[in-house]
Amino acid sequence: MKINFHKYQGTGNDFIMLDNRNNSIQLTTQQINHLCNRRFGIGADGLILLNASKTNDFEMQYYNADGRESSMCGNGGRCIVRFAHNVGIHKEEYIFKAVDGIHTATMGERGWINLQMQNVNAVKIVHNDSILNTGSPHYVKAVNDLYDYDVVKVGKEIRYSNGFKEEGINVNFVESEERQIYVRTYERGVEDETLSCGTGVTAAALIFAHNDNGFNRVEVKTPGGHLAVEFNKVADTVFENIWLCGPAEWVFDGVIEI
Repeated sequence: MKINFHKYQGTGNDFIMLDNRNNSIQLTTQQINHLCNRRFGIGADGLILLNASKTNDFEMQYYNADGRESSMCGNGGRCIVRFAHNVGIHKEEYIFKAVDGIHTATMGERGWINLQMQNVNAVKIVHNDSILNTGSPHYVKAVNDLYDYDVVKVGKEIRYSNGFKEEGINVNFVESEERQIYVRTYERGVEDETLSCGTGVTAAALIFAHNDNGFNRVEVKTPGGHLAVEFNKVADTVFENIWLCGPAEWVFDGVIEI
């Protein structure tokens, strides 16, 4: 079977995009894993299906590189909006369904896409670190000398620790400055560091916001590039109107036989 695919990336977090609006694509876990393999397949952090919707502009179905369907992906959410526009779905405001619910997105300046994330109503503190769900579960840890830090070793230890090994958790390491943070992420499903993680960047920005309650904008640097997170901080552990803002770009198209 031959498949037409499209490759997109958002701050280095890269995805295979498939237009499945006619519901003709049926892939196994093994096939998705193979397609995401960087040596034997196309290579990507994940695979996303653009599905038709009767009530929204489209539906987003996301799979990790291990081939298993996963929770929300923020960079993938911005990329699928760009993909939808490129295949002819033209809107001033996009409304689409993902695994965690309904999302709104708009085209921003400089080729950025602004994606509204789900509200956050709880943050758990463990050993001075934070655990929260921004569409996917995240562990947020403050560190010094981030770019010399062994993200893979420590991230794997936390992800496979007794409290998380069954369902997995993404682990974010953060170095904070005034109004700007630096984030590196170990992602479950990829089981390695990725150049960027949208829901992880969102989680880190919420935890490291310096302002009192009210509007916040946090600039975020990742190994893959620059993003920003805007939100209203309602209380210490309650955040609403959260927007993940950043680039989403087409890389190339192709055909592969599986």
